[in-house]
Amino acid sequence: MLITKAGRRYAKALLELAEERDEIEPVLEDISFINNTLKGSRELVLFLQNPIINYDDKQAVIKKLFGEQLQEVTSLFLDLLVKKDRINILGQITEAFIESYNKYAGIIKIKVSAAYELNKEQRTALQQNLEEKTGKKVDLEIEIDESLMGGMAVRIEDTVIDGTVKNQLQELEEQWLAAV
Repeated sequence: MLITKAGRRYAKALLELAEERDEIEPVLEDISFINNTLKGSRELVLFLQNPIINYDDKQAVIKKLFGEQLQEVTSLFLDLLVKKDRINILGQITEAFIESYNKYAGIIKIKVSAAYELNKEQRTALQQNLEEKTGKKVDLEIEIDESLMGGMAVRIEDTVIDGTVKNQLQELEEQWLAAV
C-alpha cells in the first residue's frame, strides 16, 4: 500500500503520543486490530473514503465497530481523524504506524520464499541466523512457492538473496547462451 506523507505524519504523531503516555504496546494492539479489520472489509474502507458520507455517520460507525475495545488515546485519535476529514487514510496510517513501531522497536520484516514447508527447527534456525546477520529482531514471513524447485529466496527490505534452484538454473542457462 502506498503511504502518503500525511499518513506517515499522523502515524508518527500517534507513536510519539503513545510513547509519551507509556502506552505503546496497547496502542500497537489497537492499531493492529484496526488494520486487520480494514484489510478484512473492503466495504468499510470504501465507506470511510466516501466523501459524500458525512462526519457524524462515519463517527457513529467507528464508535459502533471499535467502541470500548480501544484504548482512550486510540479512540480520541480516531475522533480527530474523523473531525479533520482524514479518516479516509486510516489504512495508510495504520500501516505507517506499524512500520514506525517496528523501526522504534528494532524489528525488521523479512520475507522468505521457499520451495517446501520448513519444519519448526528450520524456521527457528533461519530466524536466529537472520537476527545474527541483521542485528535486529526479525519478523519472519515464509511463503511456499513450489516453482522454485529447491532452496529459498530471502527479501530484506530492498535486497533479495536468491539461493533457489530455479534461479541457479536460469543463471546457468544465461551463461551457456552467452558462451554459444
